[in-house]
Amino acid sequence: MERPKQIIDCGDFALRRWQAESDFDPLFRMIEESLDHLRPWMPWVARHSPERIRNFLARCDPKWQSGDAYNYAITANGTLAGSCSMYRVGDPQGRGAGYWLHPAATGQGIATRATAVLAAEAFALPNVEYLEIAHDLANTSSGAVPRRLGFSEVRREQVTTPPAPSDSGIDVVWRLNRPTSPLHDTLGP
Repeated sequence: MERPKQIIDCGDFALRRWQAESDFDPLFRMIEESLDHLRPWMPWVARHSPERIRNFLARCDPKWQSGDAYNYAITANGTLAGSCSMYRVGDPQGRGAGYWLHPAATGQGIATRATAVLAAEAFALPNVEYLEIAHDLANTSSGAVPRRLGFSEVRREQVTTPPAPSDSGIDVVWRLNRPTSPLHDTLGP
């Protein structure tokens, strides 16, 4: 089975696979420092705990091996700056992508560039025809990422899970189809 790169150098930051053995303390600390920033938009923050972090990290490797999800730590200067992932969606030819950043890493284009890299990795896999990103309608910062990368809004849907405190309860779903020209031309620098 083909898989994306395990480490991706993006110049001033990198994506690397999460490591269950060594990433617990730094990930827990990063989330603790980001709670106020994430709480309005990420429903999982309400259930944040050491056990959930351990469970997430323990599932990363099996999901990587099965191809169900490719979860990456975003690091800058050797420090965790956020997290991003690419994962299976219902259609076998599609993948989803998600991202979040520590508040100190926002406003630097990291989420946009990390998502561009995830798109390139997705389209390097055989049979992946599209990548989707979903975010709450009220979360305009998250919505700026797919817009900048040339994704097209394909639908809006009512959320069936309990929303985060600032959520409108409506997800905006964006899609980027496999490009016909080289991906770097499509997604920019």
